Amino acid sequence: MHWPAEAERLERLRDAREPRLLIVEDGTPPVVPDALEDWLRGPPDDDELRIRLEILRARAARAESGLSLEDGVLRVGDDLVVLPPIQSRLIGALLERMDSVVGRDSLNRRAWPDGAPSGRNVLDVHMAKLRRLLEGTGLDVRTVHRRGYLLHRTTPASDPTDHPAEGGR
Repeated sequence: MHWPAEAERLERLRDAREPRLLIVEDGTPPVVPDALEDWLRGPPDDDELRIRLEILRARAARAESGLSLEDGVLRVGDDLVVLPPIQSRLIGALLERMDSVVGRDSLNRRAWPDGAPSGRNVLDVHMAKLRRLLEGTGLDVRTVHRRGYLLHRTTPASDPTDHPAEGGR
C-alpha cells in the first residue's frame, strides 16, 4: 500500500493484525508498530519488493503460530522468554529460517555485526546459553555438524500426571 495516501487503510489493517508493506512515496515513513509491518521507498525495486513480501509472510506465519520476537522478548504461545542481546540476535536469525540450517558464518555476522570475537567456540557457547533459555518452550536448537544450527518446534513432553501408571499406585 502507498504511504501516506492510504493511511486510513493502514489503520484498518493494523487493527485487523494483517501484514502490511508500505511504499513510502514522499515524506517520513510512519513508526512501525510491530513485526507485521515494513516499508520501503518508492518506486520499489522488484527484487527488494519480493524479498520484503516474503519476509512479511514468514513473520505473519510465525505470529499466527504464536511465535514472535520483538525487543529481545521471544513469545512462544503464552510463554515469554527475555533474551540477552546476543541470544536475541541469534534467535532472530534462526526464526527467519525456521526448520532450515543457518550457517555459522551467518550466525556470527548476525550476533556480532562489528566482527565476531576471537575464539573458535564463542558461537557454540552462546548457542548453549540460548538452548538453556529455550528449555520448556517447545523450541529446540539442533547442531548440524560442520554447517550450522537449525531451530525447530518439538512436541512438548507429556506431563507424567496426565497418564498415571497402569496397575495401581
